[in-house]
Amino acid sequence: MTDIANKKRPVYRNIHVTQIVSYRLPPAGIVSILHRISGLLMFLLLPFVIWMFDTSLTSEISYDRFTNAFVGGLGFVPAWLVKLATLGLIWGYLHHFIAGVRHLWMDATHSVSKEFGHSSALVTLVLSLALTAALGAKLFGLY
Repeated sequence: MTDIANKKRPVYRNIHVTQIVSYRLPPAGIVSILHRISGLLMFLLLPFVIWMFDTSLTSEISYDRFTNAFVGGLGFVPAWLVKLATLGLIWGYLHHFIAGVRHLWMDATHSVSKEFGHSSALVTLVLSLALTAALGAKLFGLY
């Protein structure tokens, strides 16, 4: 009886900074973190989105300037950087949208199980990356 009383109980603490690299997050956790990152990315690039929208709709001359930004760049900003920022926006929007639809579906159908969370997270990741790759190929002129 004294062995049981004297036995130390395990202490569960948060992971340490050095353990972050080796910690394996489930797919639902990865989707959750990427959902937050994509929302922040869209927020931070909002001035770029407003510039693109304004420049593309103001006049024919400004539309030519807009399309030339993807070919020749914007003054000191090279064209590949404009395309890369646009690709980041494409991924951010697609991932945020698909993850949001996933959450709405889970809320509406009460599909809160470990299996559904795992499978829907994988679908979210694959779908957002596949659509981003397809639109990125179009953006960079592969088709």
